[in-house]
Amino acid sequence: MELAGLSVAQAITKVYDNSKYSRVLICCGPGNNGGDGLVAARHLFHFGYKPNIFYPKQSKKELYERLVIQCQSLEIPIVTELSNSSLTNDNDLIVDALFGFSFTGEIRPPFDEVIQKLKVTNIPPIVSVDIPSGWDVEKGNVNNHGLKPSMLISLTAPKLCANYFNGKHFLGGRFIPPGLKEKYELNLPLYPGTDQVVDITDLPSEKL
Repeated sequence: MELAGLSVAQAITKVYDNSKYSRVLICCGPGNNGGDGLVAARHLFHFGYKPNIFYPKQSKKELYERLVIQCQSLEIPIVTELSNSSLTNDNDLIVDALFGFSFTGEIRPPFDEVIQKLKVTNIPPIVSVDIPSGWDVEKGNVNNHGLKPSMLISLTAPKLCANYFNGKHFLGGRFIPPGLKEKYELNLPLYPGTDQVVDITDLPSEKL
């Protein structure tokens, strides 16, 4: 989770410079995807951004509580409510860390309302972590129920739904053991230098 969150933060720095996109709202869900968002918020702070965290349903697990404490120690604001005016007026960039690839079923309150707010056309650009919230992990944005981010940061390996995404696309998660790559026949691109992310926007899906 630490390396995944670092990957998210590093990918953001490559596209959204903090001179123009300093105010970043990280929307965190209750699971691992939200944990990645909490870690990303901390790294974005150290990279010179001004993160705010929207975390309406905080996990009671010790891991997530510790991640919250780390953000609080940096005085990163954490809120549980989100208004339409704050979305459009108080933020330059929004990070969607609500739901990851393992989420199934109907999106329940309060997140159904959150996703509807994030689908408003005049809000800042959205960066989704692993898969856009509301998307089917294989079929993509079925019935147009999900978000339409400007950038996607796939973690570990791109999910099938990434084939339906047309924006800026990064792969993060430089931590896969060689044995795991061989077992699942993962054909992953090389990471440049010491980066935790690689730009795969123009890489054909059959190359992954």
